Amino acid sequence: MGQQANVGSIDAIAAFRARLLVYASKARPAVEEVSSEIMRTKLWLENDQRMRWEAAIRERTKKLEAAEHELYSSRLARLKEPATAQVAAVNRLKRSVEEAENKLKIIKRWAREFESRAEPLVKQLEKLHTFLSHDLVGAGAHLAEVIKTLDAYAGTGPAPAVASGSGGGAPSAVPEIPAVAAEIATPATDSFPQTP
Repeated sequence: MGQQANVGSIDAIAAFRARLLVYASKARPAVEEVSSEIMRTKLWLENDQRMRWEAAIRERTKKLEAAEHELYSSRLARLKEPATAQVAAVNRLKRSVEEAENKLKIIKRWAREFESRAEPLVKQLEKLHTFLSHDLVGAGAHLAEVIKTLDAYAGTGPAPAVASGSGGGAPSAVPEIPAVAAEIATPATDSFPQTP
């Protein structure tokens, strides 16, 4: 063999792996928090806000009915035009009830539309969560194997050839160290630039 592989970047791979795992450990809780926030928003729309404005409608309607009753009684008792303050109070309370009814309509519409608007984003979040919790963890494990393989190669030099299938061990999905070491030890000269 005329050339050997330069394996001086094992530390860089190890540093990258460490940063990758730190990133995954910080990003995963952030994605989970966003998912929780979406659920809280949905419940807030469907329950809290709906009940709030339904209660506001009931309360404002009672006040309006009381003001209308007072206005009607005032008209009967005096047999003349009621005070402008009473008329203004009834008009103000009517607007207040209309406002609460409009708010409730908006809340109900948003509760209906929330699922259809949020669903595509939730699916993307689920994909990102799967990537962070599964794929990046697998990448970290693969990088650990790469580091182990390169450490073994750098520490021992070219590994002796071992016949595959012997040894009684279970077959591994990871390539055998000798096979990887042989590929590293004999790079194609036309695809890799020579270092001085």
